Amino acid sequence: MTLTRETLSLATAEEIAEAIAFALRYSGRKRVHDAAEMMSQIVAKRLVAHLERSGFVVMKRPPIGGSAAISSPPRA
Repeated sequence: MTLTRETLSLATAEEIAEAIAFALRYSGRKRVHDAAEMMSQIVAKRLVAHLERSGFVVMKRPPIGGSAAISSPPRA
């Protein structure tokens, strides 16, 4: 799949934090029990704040059409 500027959109800070928190709690789709829910959310929000201050821009792909929504957050 070739991605162009037209097919990408800016990811919001909330989407990035959600994706990072998910990554801290899961390995693939398997739950990682050594990371607490609250701690993963705190770490994710602090990482996103740092990325924003550092001038990072994160883009995301458009949603995949034709299938039911999956409960995991979009890729960041």
